[in-house]
Amino acid sequence: MQGTVDGFSYGLVTPLVAYLMACLGGALGLRCTTRAGLGPRSWRPGWLALGAAAIGAGVWTMHFIAMMGFTVEGTPIHYDRAMTYASLAVAVVMVGIGIFIVGYRGATGTALFTGGTVTGLGMASMHYLGMAGMSLDGQVEYDTVAVAASVVVAMAAASAALWAAGQARGFLWSVGASLVMGLAVTGMHYIGMAAVKVHVHGTAEPATGESAAALLGPMMAGPLAVLVLAGIVVIFDPLVVMGRAPEPSAERLPGIPAHRPAHHPSVRSRLRARGPVEHRSRTPQRR
Repeated sequence: MQGTVDGFSYGLVTPLVAYLMACLGGALGLRCTTRAGLGPRSWRPGWLALGAAAIGAGVWTMHFIAMMGFTVEGTPIHYDRAMTYASLAVAVVMVGIGIFIVGYRGATGTALFTGGTVTGLGMASMHYLGMAGMSLDGQVEYDTVAVAASVVVAMAAASAALWAAGQARGFLWSVGASLVMGLAVTGMHYIGMAAVKVHVHGTAEPATGESAAALLGPMMAGPLAVLVLAGIVVIFDPLVVMGRAPEPSAERLPGIPAHRPAHHPSVRSRLRARGPVEHRSRTPQRR
């Protein structure tokens, strides 16, 4: 028989919390990605890896917070631990590949398209791999059009977010990008959930695996720790907040303060006022 699917069993609580987690992961990840292009090249892999971990952890946490509000009438829902861990690994790895492409090739043209596509496919893969880890007394089917729409939304959201991260226009710019990314990622999740249809068998056999509360609660400690770590790094790094590269040090000239660059207007006027340098001979002139 057809089971009644409910994705909002806790009302708007789970969608709002899931959206906030997606925004948090996106904001931290995008700022780390921006920071990778502002400092020494040797630090770039570390910043990009931290950004990938933050975005992957945020998307994964968003997904399973939203799944806590997902119920099917007539059957309990359990989750396979190995498949759930695999969905987190897929999210971090594929998001990381996309971020590294954009981080080294730039957020334009082919690099942006490739990086956004890989990152978006990573988000969608995480979602449907996590759904494959569900165990219930029934058969799960998907509407193909809705699934395709969710994948397209994920790729578009990832491309837009990576493009925004490559602009490096300041903190507020990335906050706006993270809000859009959180909305798109959460929308991708619920579009994918709208594609779900469950045919309940009604055999009353207990499903294998563990319940969402017993499994997902402890498992969220790791991703949340990653988000806290990324947040601490972002807060204590002024370049991440300001979103601009450090100014080069000025060359010190004789008679000019070290803090004033040589191209300053007052410096030019002083140099012009001195006039040409006279070359005097050390040999005394004859009278």
